[in-house]
Amino acid sequence: MRGIPVRKAGCLLLAALLLLSACTSGSPAEPVASTTTVPSTATAAPVGTASAGGPAGLFSATDIAWLQLTVAMNERLLPVLDLVPSRTTDPAWLRFAARLGTAHRADLSTARRLLAESGAPTTNPHEGHDMPGMVTDEELAALRSATGVAFQRRAGQHVRAHLDQAVRIATAEQRAGVHPMTTALASAVVRTGNADLAGLDRLDRP
Repeated sequence: MRGIPVRKAGCLLLAALLLLSACTSGSPAEPVASTTTVPSTATAAPVGTASAGGPAGLFSATDIAWLQLTVAMNERLLPVLDLVPSRTTDPAWLRFAARLGTAHRADLSTARRLLAESGAPTTNPHEGHDMPGMVTDEELAALRSATGVAFQRRAGQHVRAHLDQAVRIATAEQRAGVHPMTTALASAVVRTGNADLAGLDRLDRP
């Protein structure tokens, strides 16, 4: 099966770019040809070859690895944002978390659709990994026991770590990815991530 080597090669590429060590190594794989539509479910796509410029419709191993990591990171952040309304009454925090949650759910939906189009495995290769920018189960439990300023401080630290890492890996995808819709999503993540970091800075000011 071609899907497993693509996943492993993509993790290796991102590990080299981002110094992430949680993925396993593997041999490089050819870019994966996509279909012309983005269905909610898809069968495995045929394997194609790409020119150096990366023609439209082809996913590289790096594209797939970035999409998988983006899905995993967003799935870990959303439970933090969902806690905000029940843990603080600060209007600025409530607005920030609501806006961030809406944007990350949209990015998660887009990343999942692109993964479906690529024919990559639907399983999460980062399940159980505690990587930079990912909130652990223990950290989420600690957030559930905090309220007010203490919650805001802890939540802010996790949101900042997520945004920092998201911008970092999206920048790498911009440089190394080949699939146009995937690199376009990465560009949007960089742009909005930097804006959200600035917004978080304003929240942190006394």
